[in-house]
Amino acid sequence: MNDNGAVIAKAIAWRGARLALATVVSTWGSAPRPRGSHMIVHEDGRFEGSISGGCVESDVLQRAAEVIAGRAAHVQTYGVADGDAWEAGLPCGGEIAVLVQPVGEGGFASALFDRIAEGNARGRAVILATDLAQGVTRAQGGEGDFLNRYDPPRRLLIVGAVQIAQSLAPLAQAIGVTPVVIDPRARFLTAERFPGVTLDDRWPDAAVAAWHPGEATAVVTLSHDIKIDDPALAAALRAPTGYVAALGSRKSHAARLERLGAMGFAAHDLARIDGPAGLDIGAVGAAEIALSIAAGMVAGFNARR
Repeated sequence: MNDNGAVIAKAIAWRGARLALATVVSTWGSAPRPRGSHMIVHEDGRFEGSISGGCVESDVLQRAAEVIAGRAAHVQTYGVADGDAWEAGLPCGGEIAVLVQPVGEGGFASALFDRIAEGNARGRAVILATDLAQGVTRAQGGEGDFLNRYDPPRRLLIVGAVQIAQSLAPLAQAIGVTPVVIDPRARFLTAERFPGVTLDDRWPDAAVAAWHPGEATAVVTLSHDIKIDDPALAAALRAPTGYVAALGSRKSHAARLERLGAMGFAAHDLARIDGPAGLDIGAVGAAEIALSIAAGMVAGFNARR
């Protein structure tokens, strides 16, 4: 997964200035950043993002300045650092190829940033194609083009403002997943219990549907109240939700599957539910259970890549 959201936002905010975009287009070995990672560079030297975690950024910034000044788009390969401590290299032992291209016609058109942002806002992934020989990125490409997929930011819809949710929400934030806590019970759903977290007091099926869950969204039910959990699970299964999980014992999960089956969901739909929720790490207590659920969510997201 590429965390390019901040780069896209900055590119839109800097519109009107001369910019260059650096992109990791190939990796070998223990490369520090995955293919598709971006760094946007402003004509005044400011930048956002990373293509190597700091190893070769200085050299890329220089190349970006040259592109902004008129040099053509080009690909540069960086490998293991040799004896010259000042030579750009990757001491981690990997190798990457980086495309540096102008932002604008003949490179990465500025409108493409809007296309990515608008698609992600609707919960949809956007795929762009780049002709590496010409250094031009388009919405549709040809054979041999470098394809970069821009997934929407990951989101976790937590149904049930219970104690486990109080541990799960900050864990999600720590790994770059935006939590939303859903519960129609006002006494449970308070800013004091969930500081800095988006709260949604709608009935769970309406709330889940309103968030338009896609492949980058997880829905986890924690309330132990079938009037709250079952409608949320039904809404999650009606959408291409990336990860669906429900807290409870194996016995309660079997009963849950029977109820959802009676609602018309087929066996392949029900198989999407991770129940009991999370990885089996022998968790004891709310914090450890939250950790197991967070781990299960990450495994579920990554299995879809």
